[in-house]
Amino acid sequence: MANADLVFLGGPTGLAVSKGRISARGPEVSELIGPRTEVVDLAGRRLLPGFQDAHIHAVFGGLELGQCDLTGTTDLQEYRRRIRAYADAHPDLEWITGGGWSMESFPHGIPTAALLDDVVPDRPVFLFNRDHHGAWVNHVALQRAGIDRDTPDPADGVINRDPDGNPVGGLQEGAVTLVADLAPKATAADRLNGLLRAQKLLHSLGITAWQDAMLSATNGYPDVTDAYLTAAGNGLLTADVVGALWWDRERGAEQIPELVEKRARFSSGRLRCSTVKIMMDGVAENFTAAMTLPYKDSCGQATHNRGLSFIDPTALNRYVTELDALDFQTHFHALGDRAVREALDAIAAARAANGFRDTRPHLAHLQVVHPDDIPRFAELDAAANLQTLWAAHEPQMDELTTPFLGGDLAQHQYPFGDLLRAGARLAAGSDWPVSDPSPLAAIHTAVNRVNHDSDAPPFLPEQKLDLSAALAAYTSGSAYVNHRDDTGTLEVGQRADLVVLDRDPFAGPAEQIGAVSVALTFVDGVQVYPAP
Repeated sequence: MANADLVFLGGPTGLAVSKGRISARGPEVSELIGPRTEVVDLAGRRLLPGFQDAHIHAVFGGLELGQCDLTGTTDLQEYRRRIRAYADAHPDLEWITGGGWSMESFPHGIPTAALLDDVVPDRPVFLFNRDHHGAWVNHVALQRAGIDRDTPDPADGVINRDPDGNPVGGLQEGAVTLVADLAPKATAADRLNGLLRAQKLLHSLGITAWQDAMLSATNGYPDVTDAYLTAAGNGLLTADVVGALWWDRERGAEQIPELVEKRARFSSGRLRCSTVKIMMDGVAENFTAAMTLPYKDSCGQATHNRGLSFIDPTALNRYVTELDALDFQTHFHALGDRAVREALDAIAAARAANGFRDTRPHLAHLQVVHPDDIPRFAELDAAANLQTLWAAHEPQMDELTTPFLGGDLAQHQYPFGDLLRAGARLAAGSDWPVSDPSPLAAIHTAVNRVNHDSDAPPFLPEQKLDLSAALAAYTSGSAYVNHRDDTGTLEVGQRADLVVLDRDPFAGPAEQIGAVSVALTFVDGVQVYPAP
């Protein structure tokens, strides 16, 4: 056998790479070392398949790193300090934009314009919250958008108001677009730089491929597809990316021929746009996630609100059946248990009409899943796309979500263990910039049901995953969802998308998984982190 290009020694088993693929495993790989072979001494460190993020917004994350960044804190005065510092550092910007604030920082999760007006009194301010389902604006921005007490709520959103009906500075769901549409748009160069900034960060976290959950967006969201096309065409894209084409919820089946055309036009190099992203509902914290039972009010009494279904379920069945027949994968945002059920019903309709095609539909978020629907994931071969970092006690969960969930819905949150035991395929993603993009941080929470460095008790600990299952979700599980069947394991013949951890997470206590870090990342056998 010819000499290998890359050999890993010093681990549980040796591994050799030739022409971008795993060519051998075992002690004999030392015999494949030649004068030009790169040798990595693992010295007890752990070699794994590269992580793959099955639900991320990489360009948005990269863009926000270059804007007014409020992530990493929940302190209101720190938000104000950062906003003022950013405004002072950018006196020529017409608008102050950015995001990353947490609902827990404000009473009832609602920010107010008054908290921004004295910080930036002369320019509009528009700041997404960390889950991107709401925004915080000042009075200048409200005035620019013409939003006052007489402005009606859009059908798919809410303008937060005081008791007299005056807007207070918080916008939820579709109401965000009333201001977002007026804010300056990122340029093509901004978007490309955002993607490259994100790619560098994601490689440093061991991520070798991902599925971007919002390409060719509408409904008020900016379109970032050009950044991927430019990077793919210029050889700047070093990760494999599946682009999920956005389903415009204000339209119907007439957009499907356009999606077929976009699939062909937007697939280039390492980019493949073979998926359609369907937004089923909102989020629980602002009571727009679609639930089977009504939300409670602050006194614990049932309301009339069961959240929003953004697409009529009967129409959804038709749309998904047609997309499935055209070999599209469907990627659902399904957070509430009614949204999960409606998505599974649509997949069932497609399976009944088309048979079990290899389209690999998946449902992301899954905050609340009704027990009756748990076995349907395996029955329908619908993958459960987990954002495991959210399954922990924190103020947004304990103060803004759990007290308002009706019936026993709070006991059915993030049922990872139940899904695994029922035979569901598990994939994993971060939803960055909604939350931390680190797979290891998310894996820590999946295993412990506690965020790293938190002293909170485990959140519904019966839903823990073991370490092997959590790692598989972030490697082979996401590889399956991404139709990258020659990645995700360390088998001979697989592409050499690999990550070296600074230690073996299996060798220490589960409570220390979050302290593990990435030492090296390889894509097709080429080192992409740290820089060669």
